[in-house]
Amino acid sequence: MKKFVTIKDIAIRAGVSINTVSRALNNKPDISAQTKQKVLQAAKELGYIKDSNALSLKNGKTRIIGVVFEDSSNPFYAEVFKGIEFSARKHGYQIILMNTERDYINEIQAVRTLIEKRVDGMIISPTQFDDKDIEHLTNLDYPFVILGVHFENSQLDEVYSDDFTGGYLATQHLLQRGRRKILMINGYMYKSVAKMRYLGYVKAMQEYGLQPYHMVEIEEGYESSFNKIIELRNLEYDAIFCFNDVFAIAALKALRTLGKDVPEDVSIVGYDDISYASFVHPTLTTVRIDKFQEGIIAFELLYEKLNGKRDNPKQVVLDVDLVVRESA
Repeated sequence: MKKFVTIKDIAIRAGVSINTVSRALNNKPDISAQTKQKVLQAAKELGYIKDSNALSLKNGKTRIIGVVFEDSSNPFYAEVFKGIEFSARKHGYQIILMNTERDYINEIQAVRTLIEKRVDGMIISPTQFDDKDIEHLTNLDYPFVILGVHFENSQLDEVYSDDFTGGYLATQHLLQRGRRKILMINGYMYKSVAKMRYLGYVKAMQEYGLQPYHMVEIEEGYESSFNKIIELRNLEYDAIFCFNDVFAIAALKALRTLGKDVPEDVSIVGYDDISYASFVHPTLTTVRIDKFQEGIIAFELLYEKLNGKRDNPKQVVLDVDLVVRESA
């Protein structure tokens, strides 16, 4: 038994030529309404599905884009992906999602795989450990958009949030509530996100006549943050500014393990405003990014590129807001 129904099968069922079937399926005008209906009915009865590979060979486009994320299990990326998918569906595109687990080698492999799949373009959230893969795409003149981070002096399409302002707002809020020994649990500083949030933290501290109290760089993930808080049990601090909400939620649990109350003993501010931020106890004060909109903008930037609507690179910086809840 054959795996797929072909236009030859439809032609036999409908009693017409293969060319007639092709014209009917592609909605060509040079065919009568009666014949077209007969062909479409035969295709429906046989369960015919168009061969997208054959179509892409014909017109040079797959109408598929690749999305490369650092960690698809992070709720932040899940919400961004919804925005990408919403906009892609509206324009008739499908998506292949690749997860790198924050590993640059995996990132290189993901980019290579998507090129081999002949996707029309890519949306990439890079680790920024290195940028050779980004340079390769640029040299190939391959359409892509950078999501969530910024490359200094770049001539790339990018969409990212105002992380400097976010770091400043988070730290300023803690200072306004009388906190002075503010620990920052940060991601690796080779990434623009971590660097800019740290610089915002520094500016707020200096405005109060203070030097940065203590900052540590750790691998992203719940366990990394939890273990680091436990490790720093002998450090005196009255607040924690966390690189993201996953870090902050882990910090809440670690502080409970150490017998400290939030916000009485230690205040906490996170970043991203993921869906869980308002459900943990105490609810999490955090910096909000419009993640759904970030995904929409990323796809729209790529769509413009794919359809020749602009030649110059475009960078979109999203505003951020502080959401005050119980943890600070």
